[in-house]
Amino acid sequence: MNFSEDYFDDSDSYISEEEIESKIELCRNYVEDGQVLSNLDLIEETIQLCLEYDYIEDGLYLTNAVLEIAPYNADMWQFKGIFLNNSFEFEEAYKCFQKALSLNPNDVESYVNLSITEDNLGMFEEAIESLNKALSIEPNNEETLYSLGLLYERKEKFEEAINYFKKALDIDPSFIEAWYELGYCYENSDKLTEALNAYDTYLNFEPDSYTAWYNKGIVLLRLEQWEKAIDAFEFSIALKEDFSSSWFNCGYAYFKLGKYNDALHAYKRAYDLDPNDETILYNLGQTYEEMGSFHNAIKCYNEAIKIDPEYYEAYLSRGYCYDSIGKYQLALKDFNTAISLTSDAEDAWYAKADLEYSLGKLQDSVESYKKAIEINPDNFNAWYKLAETFFEMGRWIESLAAYDECLRLKPAYAGIYYSKAKIYFLLNQTQQAIESLKKAFEIDPEIKNEFSRDYPDVKSSKLFIKLLEENKS
Repeated sequence: MNFSEDYFDDSDSYISEEEIESKIELCRNYVEDGQVLSNLDLIEETIQLCLEYDYIEDGLYLTNAVLEIAPYNADMWQFKGIFLNNSFEFEEAYKCFQKALSLNPNDVESYVNLSITEDNLGMFEEAIESLNKALSIEPNNEETLYSLGLLYERKEKFEEAINYFKKALDIDPSFIEAWYELGYCYENSDKLTEALNAYDTYLNFEPDSYTAWYNKGIVLLRLEQWEKAIDAFEFSIALKEDFSSSWFNCGYAYFKLGKYNDALHAYKRAYDLDPNDETILYNLGQTYEEMGSFHNAIKCYNEAIKIDPEYYEAYLSRGYCYDSIGKYQLALKDFNTAISLTSDAEDAWYAKADLEYSLGKLQDSVESYKKAIEINPDNFNAWYKLAETFFEMGRWIESLAAYDECLRLKPAYAGIYYSKAKIYFLLNQTQQAIESLKKAFEIDPEIKNEFSRDYPDVKSSKLFIKLLEENKS
C-alpha cells in the first residue's frame, strides 16, 4: 500500500538514534542472558520503537524472543507479521497475521495489517474482505475506511476510493492523509476543482508539504491557471530546493505564459538536478525553438536523443529546426527517422510532406500527405495541402476530391468553395463553378473582391453581374 510520506512524521515523540540503539543493545543482552520475562515491558517498548523507526532485523529478533516464552501473545504475532511484511517476506507475514487473528479474532488492527500483506501478495479481493471484516467489528473506524480507499486507489478504481476517503473524513475531518489521497483520486478522475479543494484543505493542516504544493501545481496546470501554478511550484521549491519535478513544471508554466527566459532558468535548474531526464532537455529545446534560437534547440534535442535514441518527438522537433535554418536534407533525415520509430507518425509524415512540397518534390509530397491521412482521416490540414498540391500539379479531379474531404471536416469554409469554383472553370464546368461561387459568396461576401482580382475580365460579364446581384450582402 502507498502511504503519504508525512504519515509517519511524529516530531512530538522524537527519540534519538543513539537512544534507540542503546535500548536495542540492552534488550539483546537480556535475551542472551535469558532474562526476557523479567524485562518484558522494556522489550515490548523497544519492539514498538523498532516498528516506528524501521529497525526491522532487531525488531524481528526481539519479537521472536518474546514469542518463545509467550507463544499465545496475539500482539507479538502481529508485530512479527509487520516486520516480515516490511522485509518483503509476505507469505510468512500472512501466516503471522492469521495466527494473531486465531488468538484474537476481533482485532481490527490485525485485519488491517493482514489486508496490507494480502495486497502485497496480489490478493486484492481477499484484502477487501479482510477490511470489510474489520469494518463489521468497528463500522466507524476511519483508518479501516482509509485503507479501503487506498486499496481501490491502487487498482485505479477512483470512484470507489473517493467514496471511502469521504467516509473516513466524515468521521474525522482532520484526517489529513485522507485529504491528500482524496485530492489524488479527484485529480485522476478529472474532477480538478474538487482535487484543488482537497489539496488546499490538506495544505491548511500541512503547509510545509512540498509534495502537496507540487500536486496542487499540477492541477492548476491542467486548469491552465499558469500564474497560480507557478506560485504553487515555487512554494514547493522553497520547501525542497532540489525537487527537480517542481522546477520542471514551473518551467512549463512560464513557457505557456511566453516568459521564455524564466522558463529556461527553471528547466536548466531541473536539468542540473536530473541530467539524465531527456524530457527536460526536450522542453529546453522547445523553449529555445520558440525564441528562434534554433542552434541551441538542436543541441538540446541532440542530448535528448543521446539519452533516448528512440525519442520520436525530439527527432521531429530537431527536423523542424533543421528546416528553419535551411538544412533540408538533415530535416528530411530526422522526419524519416521519426516515421520509422512509430506507427502513429502523423505529424512526421505531415512535416515531411510540407518540406518535400517546399523543395518542389510534389509527387513525394502527395504520398507523404496521404500517409498522414491514412493515420488520421480527419486531418484537415493534410487534406487541404493535398488538394492544393494536386491543383498545382494540374490533377483537377483529385484536387476536387480532396477539397470535398476538407468540406466534410469544415463545411462552412468559404475559401474551399472558391478553390473548387476555380477548378470547375478550368474544367469548363461553368454551372458547377457558379454554384461553388454562390456558396463561397454566401459564406464570405469578401471573396467577391478576390474573385474580381483573380478574374478581371469575367467580373464585367453579364453572368457575373447577375451572380453578384443574387448574392448581395
